[in-house]
Amino acid sequence: MSERESMPYDVVIVGAGPAGLSAAIRLKQLAAETGGELAVCVLEKGSEVGAHILSGAVIDPIALDELLPNWREDGCPLAEVPVTENLHWILSATKQRNLPHALTPPFMHNKGTYTGSLGNLCRWLAGKAEELGVEIFPGFAAAEILFHEDGRVKGVATGDMGVGRDGTHKPDYQPGLELHAKYTFFAEGVRGHLSKEIIRQFDLARDSDPQVYGLGIKELWDIDPAKHVPGRVIHTQGWPLGDDANGGGFIYHQAGGQVALGFVTWLNYTNPYISPFQEMQKWKTHPVIAELLKGGKRVSYGARAINDGGLQAIPKLTFPGGVLVGCSAGFLNVPRIKGTHGAMKSAMLAAEAAFAAVQAGREGDELTDYPEAFRASWLYKELSTVRNVVPLVKKYGDTLGSGLAGVTMWAEHFGLKMPFTMKHKPDHESLWRKDQVKKPDYPKPDGVLTFDRLSSVFLSNTNHEEDQPVHLTLKNADVPIEHNLPLFDEPAQRYCPAGVYEVVGVEEGDPKFVINAQNCVHCKTCDIKDPTQNINWVVPEGGGGPNYPNM
Repeated sequence: MSERESMPYDVVIVGAGPAGLSAAIRLKQLAAETGGELAVCVLEKGSEVGAHILSGAVIDPIALDELLPNWREDGCPLAEVPVTENLHWILSATKQRNLPHALTPPFMHNKGTYTGSLGNLCRWLAGKAEELGVEIFPGFAAAEILFHEDGRVKGVATGDMGVGRDGTHKPDYQPGLELHAKYTFFAEGVRGHLSKEIIRQFDLARDSDPQVYGLGIKELWDIDPAKHVPGRVIHTQGWPLGDDANGGGFIYHQAGGQVALGFVTWLNYTNPYISPFQEMQKWKTHPVIAELLKGGKRVSYGARAINDGGLQAIPKLTFPGGVLVGCSAGFLNVPRIKGTHGAMKSAMLAAEAAFAAVQAGREGDELTDYPEAFRASWLYKELSTVRNVVPLVKKYGDTLGSGLAGVTMWAEHFGLKMPFTMKHKPDHESLWRKDQVKKPDYPKPDGVLTFDRLSSVFLSNTNHEEDQPVHLTLKNADVPIEHNLPLFDEPAQRYCPAGVYEVVGVEEGDPKFVINAQNCVHCKTCDIKDPTQNINWVVPEGGGGPNYPNM
């Protein structure tokens, strides 16, 4: 076995999303302010920075203003399209009505926000980080957590390259690289492979609710220029989801005559025949949406899970030798449908705590200043204000639950803090048996407005080296056929938005569970929704997965 080389750093950051890059920039800013040196590196499993980044996105610039105050004048692509109009539609099968702004608190109105590609924002942030001396390694997937003998986190190791599916070394084999750090930041995004292990290893979720999730399916369309209104932002709720699911859609008019549109299905749905992908396709057939897209062309597709748990689902943020930041911890504000500003702010707070510790000669301990700073921040106040929204909608349904959620948000906005915080239940426990439900009616794809999954995955530019170990692992290979198939008609066939999972041979009486790992867009839904938690998503070889150009 080849010996792994190692490289020492003050701080190693796993993930070049908005959180990881913000942490890196803040660390280097602090070093520059004090005239000191700080070695910082960022690992990114995508082929380039931004390749795996997917979001709507409408972004509140509050954290970006704090981090890089001159971003609007400094070539940042986000500055191109400020939000000019904010609409909220309540849909029935054929009609749409507007929810008046007067019924929602001011923080829901998108004043001062911007819409654009989060991937392009990350590419710009990466440039700023590199200008400050941050080392960024795209195409290198952090695959293993390293520990000191006393249990403190020592750093991470990148995955070996050139390993065949059978585990043998191919001619181009290269062993992984160890990156040792005084502090390691896990900024992998939602349901990160190593973050999940860190949470388990240090029991960080012991005092928090289970995290809950939604699955966002997104498409980019070039539309008729006569229908394009730069800065128009629309959110929808209601149809096509019924009583057994929650979620909603978004339509953002962005730069270049494009519209970013998508649909989020909360993963607590009960009907195992629900397909979030097909819910999104059905949503596009609504008359007002179909009319907007008429004459247009779909140019990109992607999918990603999002954190819906809010404040009560954020785990303990620190452990000996490192921290969780961004969506690895879950700072999304669900009613605002915004998480970028929270991810960035959390990372900046962690960076400040780590810098102070390194300056004081510390390493490998817990950065307790970070959670204390979070509790004193505007981010904590913002998440506290909306902490009961998701549980209320889940418990009381879309109409009554949304009304009650609105009342609580108004009350909290005016300083009347609700004397309770509602709880979450894990998404994988919510499915009913297949004999207890009715199958939804989904339209057949027409290839113009609605599409199938495989043609969609093609637009995501997803690619994996086929001769590598399968990164979608089963704890028990018998569970899909012996348990999930008879009870739920194996829901992985439907909840995966990329056609990764199939059951073949049913008609012949010899069913087999097939995993098409090369299709995986890294959304993490299978890791979340599998009813027995039998699927464990582990990181594939670096550089694989989707390559989103403008998502």
